[in-house]
Amino acid sequence: MEHVTKKAVYIIFLMIITGVLSAREEYRARDFSNLVGKVKGLDAELLNLHFTLYQGYVKHSNALSSSLEEMRANGEDQTNVYGALLRRFSWEYDGMRLHELYFENMGGVNALGAKEALYKKIEKDFGSFEAWRQNFAATGLIRGIGWVILYQDPIHGELRNIWVEEHNINHIPGANPILVMDVWEHAYLTEFGLDRAKYIETFMKNINWSVASERFLKPHINERVH
Repeated sequence: MEHVTKKAVYIIFLMIITGVLSAREEYRARDFSNLVGKVKGLDAELLNLHFTLYQGYVKHSNALSSSLEEMRANGEDQTNVYGALLRRFSWEYDGMRLHELYFENMGGVNALGAKEALYKKIEKDFGSFEAWRQNFAATGLIRGIGWVILYQDPIHGELRNIWVEEHNINHIPGANPILVMDVWEHAYLTEFGLDRAKYIETFMKNINWSVASERFLKPHINERVH
């Protein structure tokens, strides 16, 4: 019986490395169509265009992951092509994941209550909620393409507004993303033209603070710093 079991395991291993079986589960695009009509100031055309773009990141993340897996199996992980694809994978993957975080934290109708833990933490780290709001918006007006993320420092727990270049540059390793705003042109151009400030104002009015609060209350950081 032991011999049969070892043989079966070996056969499965061969099937995995030759592509007959996949060694990983594919990423799947999530459905955010519930945001249509729910985000005041962003019309259905813009949102659906954005959803399609997000689905492209999922598709390319899967394609690159499969190519990298195949190259590793063939001993090609020291080639220039492998290195280029690996760099590209992190860009596509971050584009996929940041869009998911962004869509998740939109569509809210209620303001963040002054008695909530996240509100109190924002006041503590920025001096006031309004000072944080002003700085978050100002960060979004930095020239370039990318994202604004309200990150929680994984070492001391402070909240920081961070500008992320494109998808993958300037992230804080291990930090907790509390609030994510897309400031690539595709997030606003068809609706606001070049008026990024108006788009940011619209985003701020549509934050789902329940989602942001849930992210803040994740124990992996707060238990460590209190």
